[in-house]
Amino acid sequence: MTQDRRAKGQEIAKQYFGREITPDKEDDPFFVPALEHLFGEIWSREGLSLRDRSLVTIAALMVLGREREFGIHLHGALNVGVTPKEIEEMVVHLAYYGGFPTAASGRETVKKVLEMRAGQ
Repeated sequence: MTQDRRAKGQEIAKQYFGREITPDKEDDPFFVPALEHLFGEIWSREGLSLRDRSLVTIAALMVLGREREFGIHLHGALNVGVTPKEIEEMVVHLAYYGGFPTAASGRETVKKVLEMRAGQ
């Protein structure tokens, strides 16, 4: 069961992040549960597409002010088909629900990620 979850988690991570998640050690207490449970069970559930889960995730991370993780997940969102226009609309929409300062910070992170990807 654990190997199945780990394999499914790696499959999701590769699709989303463009690479597998490689814990520092085989029993890493932080990344192994994230890989097996979060990506292997939660992200792989039916009911929402990977793209939709990604959009929900970046919305939550932006509103919570988790800029580092927001930036990481923006790359994932773009990898699974969320468009820059959709991200822009999400930021505008969430300005009213999560606050303008939060949206302004989120907007700057989006700008940096899009510039970084354009330069690749």
